[in-house]
Amino acid sequence: MDSIRVRLNIEGRVQGVWFRESTRKEAARLGVYGWVRNKPDGTVEVVAEGPEDRVKQLTAWCHEGPPSARVTRVHERPEVYQGEFADFDVVYF
Repeated sequence: MDSIRVRLNIEGRVQGVWFRESTRKEAARLGVYGWVRNKPDGTVEVVAEGPEDRVKQLTAWCHEGPPSARVTRVHERPEVYQGEFADFDVVYF
């Protein structure tokens, strides 16, 4: 299975509902690497790399998020796989 990289921008009620930490835990469970962060516009951004099937599972999970989230839209943009991550982190920048 090929490794892929994807960038997600998740809209809805996704901040203040444990979305970032829940995403980190789900990515760790799946063996996906990258990061998640809150953006000033109220969305959540995810960059994820790993085996294609696992990244797709994480992407599908992000369409729902944790129980208290209300995802209204997920923008998905494929990127060139770089293999630059050793784990999956919540980042602040």
